[in-house]
Amino acid sequence: MSPTPEHQHPVTVEERLFSLVLALIATQIGLTKNDILSTVQGYRQRFQVGGDNSSLERQFERDKDDIRELGIPLETIESPDDPGSNHHLRYRIPKGLYDLPADISFSPDEIMLLKLAATVWREGSLSAESRRALTKLNSLGIDSSDPIVGYAPFLRAREASFEPLSKAMDRGQVVAFLYLKPGEKAPRRRVVSPLSVVLHEGRWHLYGTDQEADATRTFLLSRIVGPVVALPGAAGHRADDGQGQRALAELDALWQAQTASITALPGTDAAVRLGKRGLSGAAADSVELHYTDLNILADELAGYGPEVLVRAPDALREAVLARLRQVRDSHAALPEEDR
Repeated sequence: MSPTPEHQHPVTVEERLFSLVLALIATQIGLTKNDILSTVQGYRQRFQVGGDNSSLERQFERDKDDIRELGIPLETIESPDDPGSNHHLRYRIPKGLYDLPADISFSPDEIMLLKLAATVWREGSLSAESRRALTKLNSLGIDSSDPIVGYAPFLRAREASFEPLSKAMDRGQVVAFLYLKPGEKAPRRRVVSPLSVVLHEGRWHLYGTDQEADATRTFLLSRIVGPVVALPGAAGHRADDGQGQRALAELDALWQAQTASITALPGTDAAVRLGKRGLSGAAADSVELHYTDLNILADELAGYGPEVLVRAPDALREAVLARLRQVRDSHAALPEEDR
């Protein structure tokens, strides 16, 4: 079950409109109202699959008016198979009408400064939800990998396994791949029927049925080692929007349930970065962070070195210490005879 609204960070009107604009610029064919309400930040948290979404629809109608009042060209496209039907209308913002003027160009130094500004924006003022608003549309099969200069920072590159997994889902195929879990010395072969590929907290996840366990599992795409191979003759499941919603709901619930208590040295890079992502704790230098994967968070925190101290949970503290010890040992002085 997804976290209830009172446990989520509130989504401001500005953030919702920003996410909507990014989504509508990203698509060439347009998005249906259902696509928008179930996928875009600010709507998806309250969207009910098969339920009553009338209040969300009214909010979307008001948001459309606000976007047009800002001078943004919002276009509607009728379905050729069902002309005049509002149910199948698609919405988009024609990128050509919202591009920078053709007579504006930038020098190499100016491009460098724009990239630096984008980095500051991505790491600072833009929330994790907003950062994923655009790229999450890839779960619908919409190509949004082209950077939208003037609207958003450069997007994170997709994992190599993204395309073969997407094709397997479209064709209802079962796939096999090598998967390396943290702490294991060698990858293990997994046979999975893919159900959905979703982006959560900036990382791609595969949600599918593990054939060996005969149960659904979630896999980080970054831990898939080597090629994804479709197994001939093995029939899987066809992808649908409901599977993606279930995957995100499970990841959201896991993120909400797991909290780390961190002390960050004031004035350091760790204090600035972690402070923007977490909630302030009882002490001035303490931060409470939600997380979905302990090992990923441990990798990040170890990178800050002495700037952070993990107070809880114990498993996270031990994981960070293990990484720091590994760095220490790898830089230990060589024996005299090996120098």
